[in-house]
Amino acid sequence: MIELVIDQRRKDLGGFEVGRVLPHAGHRMVGPFIFFDHMGPAQFQAGFPRTVDVRPHPHIGLSTVSYLFEGAMTHRDSVGTTEVIRPGEVNWMTAGSGITHSERFEDLRAHGGTMHGIQAWVALPTESEETDPAFAHHAGDDLPTYEGGGMWARLIAGKAFGAEAKVKTHSPMFYVHWALEAGATAALPAEYPQRAAYVAQGIVEIDGQQLRAGQMAILQPGMTVPVTAVSAAIVMLLGGEPVGERFIEWNFVASSKDRIAQAKADWRAGRMKLPDADDQEFIPLADDPPAMS
Repeated sequence: MIELVIDQRRKDLGGFEVGRVLPHAGHRMVGPFIFFDHMGPAQFQAGFPRTVDVRPHPHIGLSTVSYLFEGAMTHRDSVGTTEVIRPGEVNWMTAGSGITHSERFEDLRAHGGTMHGIQAWVALPTESEETDPAFAHHAGDDLPTYEGGGMWARLIAGKAFGAEAKVKTHSPMFYVHWALEAGATAALPAEYPQRAAYVAQGIVEIDGQQLRAGQMAILQPGMTVPVTAVSAAIVMLLGGEPVGERFIEWNFVASSKDRIAQAKADWRAGRMKLPDADDQEFIPLADDPPAMS
């Protein structure tokens, strides 16, 4: 049932660490999911420096999906949005032809607390790569939930288990948050050709193999996959239909290397509008390495 197990790689983002799972050399994408970062859990004391914030930066060709277990984050973007995301809510930002945004930890800076969540990128299908940029916030009431047999579930986006979230997506996909009590078993049906299960907390068993927090199991297609919680666990389920080969460089995703080169040139030349409510600083793009002779 398990095709590959990916261990997160810890990355320091200049104030707290994330566990990077996708892209991975052995499996770059799962359905349309091309990027998957586990943020925290990290404890912050009130008054920590603004250097921890994610300053304005650009994206093309993808949708970013922010989902929190704990904490809060303020999103500001170039289509005029300012939105605070809290646990159990979804920020879905479609970059399309180009968007810039920042992520600030203003609530945590004021009060202190824990930051814990998942940041994922979903590659847009080729026909939607240049769609108009947009942003949508969905509170918990917009997202279908289920509870029974020691399992609680929330459908974050897409279609799965006979339900559909109100989040607008651009290709067939699913993204689910499971909370399992110790000893509970839940099953992931064979609904999509590409599927994965990421353990965000606790220990689970799949096909006789134990997976711990920070590990993602890439699942073989065509069969229902039972997941048993060895301890209380949080599991993120993701996948969908593949969208084809994608190139990824810095914050840009595209089916064409030329399109990424254009986005880099646009950002360096200041042709991409900064967020309306956060335009006093930005993350510069590092210089390209010199060509090999």
